[in-house]
Amino acid sequence: MPTATTRDQPNAPEPQHLPRTPNNVGYTGSPLGKLTATGVAPWVVLLEILLIPLVALAIGLLVNPQDPLWIHSEFHWTWLAPVLVALRYGPLAGLSAAAVLLASWLALNRGHFDQFPQVFFLGGLIIVMLVGEFSSLWRARTRRAETVQHYLNQRMEHLIRQYYVLRLSHDRLEQELIGRPMSMRDALKTLRGLGSVQADAQTLLRLLAQYCQISAAALYHLENQQLAAEPLARIGSPIALHGEDPLVRQALETGKLCHVAQVTAEQQTSRYLVAAPLLDLGGDIYGILLIDEMPFFSVQEENLQTINLLLGYYTDGLSTQALAQPLQQALPACPSEFAFETHRLWRMHQKAGVPSIIVALEFTPSAVERDMPQQLLRQRRLMDETWLIQGPGRQVLAVLMPLGDASTAEGFLARLERWIHQKEGISLADAGVFPHQLPLGTTPPLATLQRLHGIAHA
Repeated sequence: MPTATTRDQPNAPEPQHLPRTPNNVGYTGSPLGKLTATGVAPWVVLLEILLIPLVALAIGLLVNPQDPLWIHSEFHWTWLAPVLVALRYGPLAGLSAAAVLLASWLALNRGHFDQFPQVFFLGGLIIVMLVGEFSSLWRARTRRAETVQHYLNQRMEHLIRQYYVLRLSHDRLEQELIGRPMSMRDALKTLRGLGSVQADAQTLLRLLAQYCQISAAALYHLENQQLAAEPLARIGSPIALHGEDPLVRQALETGKLCHVAQVTAEQQTSRYLVAAPLLDLGGDIYGILLIDEMPFFSVQEENLQTINLLLGYYTDGLSTQALAQPLQQALPACPSEFAFETHRLWRMHQKAGVPSIIVALEFTPSAVERDMPQQLLRQRRLMDETWLIQGPGRQVLAVLMPLGDASTAEGFLARLERWIHQKEGISLADAGVFPHQLPLGTTPPLATLQRLHGIAHA
């Protein structure tokens, strides 16, 4: 089969000035993605608290030197400075800025403290406190809405990948069986258990070579915005790393898979055929896959999308392992996705107060004999995660409901009540099903999962 390669270009090794990192590199991205985005640095807040009132005072000294704080004017312009700080950072920061104005008055009126303008400062402080409270309320609401939106975006990205897997598995089934040695299901099953160590990265490359017909490629780890000089894994005989290659720069700058046709269209040359970044849940780049040799007919859109899909599935698995591993060490029977979502949603509640809830359906032995757990399992919502816990004399079906509260759980239980009544004319209790509600709040995830396990083994 003809092979597309760029080996005809000079490939003398160029000096690299990138730091060398160990091959056994752990996952360094945030498994929570953008759900843990930080705010403004404290030193910036402190600087604005000091500078904004001082700038207002300087303007007053320049425009109205007899009354720089505008105490005797029709409008007290200097109070705009603490009000702006309170709007931006809340009441505490606003009061601190007001303290700067107070210190300024004391410095400008030494020896005349008996003329202290009580009404001026009292009225200003009341306005700052009201504005700061308004700011705190709406900043909390905005942070809550942004957190929910980031979570939904992550779930949507995961759903898009799952949809692509489904389309590829069904629409191209005949071609897969004839032209490829393994199915997409087998590929994803292999990726599911991989980690970030060197051996697992090598397994990822072997899988890509087998499924996507890659002949020579290398996987490089990215840390502190720099690529490691030595590859984390390689297959075939890839060329040495050229960090300034236009295809590499384009992939790192855009965060998207790039191929040689894109740089050729811009009248640039590249030593590589494909550069594919590995992105975690937060959109941060974990590493990059550089392919410099593969069959000509494999450099086409569907195969490139498949490479992107498998890399994304791999990095998603790294995020899942980072959060789920501590919980699964204590409870090995807990599914990784259930443990991952439990930890992630608990962190969301701690950060932004976004509620989530677990509904635990306890089944008596008679309900288990009638296959009620499997029947009710099919009634869950699309975005819910489930864990069927096997106890000595009973079973418990735990349904994790993201972004839900007690009313969401009650609505779910009411739907189950209607379903069982239409099916058998009885209630959930008569069918041997007893619900429990466990909100994801102040209780740590491990304690919540242990409580679920305890219900099944009571």
